[in-house]
Amino acid sequence: MKNIEQLREIYFKAQVGEAHWQDYINWAIDRLRCDDEGDDLDIVMLAAATLPDEVQLLVVQIAERYLGDDALNDELVAGKWIVELHRAYKSGKETAISIEPKLWRRYYDLAMPDWLMMLARNCEYATDVPDFQGPFDEEFDYIAGLWDGSRSLLDFMSQYDSAISRSHDVQYE
Repeated sequence: MKNIEQLREIYFKAQVGEAHWQDYINWAIDRLRCDDEGDDLDIVMLAAATLPDEVQLLVVQIAERYLGDDALNDELVAGKWIVELHRAYKSGKETAISIEPKLWRRYYDLAMPDWLMMLARNCEYATDVPDFQGPFDEEFDYIAGLWDGSRSLLDFMSQYDSAISRSHDVQYE
């Protein structure tokens, strides 16, 4: 399946409200047009789906078959979303002020993962304390960089170092 990563990308965007269930159907229709479905009945059924619940079930089945059981893990989804958020931040489309509530929402939605704590904290502090802008940028670069290169939560966790995150703090003398 050449374009399965596109399906996962749509899933990531849908989880944070940047894609719609119809986008999955469009993906499947495009796969059929390109004759890329390889006789996969689930993709044919996705192209013909009419209900959001039906679409969601098929998307999960397809993604897990081609990418493994961890393909749509909530933390992986959040990590890939952070990569996109980081790009928007670097381009000026997002600011620390606009990002801060989004990060805290994800942090609590995911049952407070350690890897997200320093990023959310530094973002919050950067909205009021200018000295925290640098540490926020460093942590955002670090976390987004790790997630950008990770294909799974296990990939990310094997590279994540909490000591590096803790070093992204204001250094008072």
